[in-house]
Amino acid sequence: MRYEGPIYRPPSEADSLLIQATIGCPHNRCTFCMVYKNGPKYRVRPVNDVKEDILEANQNYGPHVRTLFLPAGNTIAMKTEDLAEICRFAGDTFPELERITVYGSSQFIHKKGPERLEQLARAGLGRIHVGLESGDDVTLKQVRKGTHAQEQIEAGRWAMAAGIELSLYVILGIGGQERTREHAQETARVINEISPDFVRLRTFVPKIDTVLLQDVMEKRFNMLTPHGVLRETAALLEDLTVTTKLASDHYTNYINLCGSLPDDKPRLLKEISDALKRDESKFRSFFVGTQ
Repeated sequence: MRYEGPIYRPPSEADSLLIQATIGCPHNRCTFCMVYKNGPKYRVRPVNDVKEDILEANQNYGPHVRTLFLPAGNTIAMKTEDLAEICRFAGDTFPELERITVYGSSQFIHKKGPERLEQLARAGLGRIHVGLESGDDVTLKQVRKGTHAQEQIEAGRWAMAAGIELSLYVILGIGGQERTREHAQETARVINEISPDFVRLRTFVPKIDTVLLQDVMEKRFNMLTPHGVLRETAALLEDLTVTTKLASDHYTNYINLCGSLPDDKPRLLKEISDALKRDESKFRSFFVGTQ
């Protein structure tokens, strides 16, 4: 099997077979992301090459693969017919396959529209991991996400209506001290409008070779303290009214929050309240991310 450039997958796809269908990211402008800043440039792999890798995986691992993840940064952006063909071929090759998953930003999901998303669902695409990051339009513009709240809502609803599971990622602290209230409120509003299957929390850590790291170092972006992040998290949870699974399965977070909403909301808020009683020096220190 052949791979090119950085290969990232969500923690929840740790046991999945990785077959690369695209290279790089077609947007690649987010100020907080370092993954593809030094290349490679975005391109789509030929369908036949992807099929060859699937066949090789079948030879290496046998027919019992249950989950398949297709890197790289925005595989949903590839031509619908090609992605559908790959999904169908994977399903035929691995008869026990239960789920095919991709990364996809809201703007590229939105470009598909409801009919093409339904086509992908019929072909076997079962889940999309979406970097929502924030529901606050000011914050989204500042980090050059390339989308806005209403587009994210429509894209999420269309994917859910098509029968595709949606895993949304929120970056705690990405609005800085200046937008923390709006970031929490608007992100909760967008999540409530979409009602995704999963909400996954990440805490903002400045990364090497990014615009936002430079802004942090030059005091143009004021990061939240650990307590600030926890208070923002509590505000977000307070406003969430959806039925969804919450996870904070990432090394950047100050505490591990995991549960089902709304049932576990009181427990989760209590865990945050208890954490706020700890001195800030007891939490992980500031660091610059390298991956």
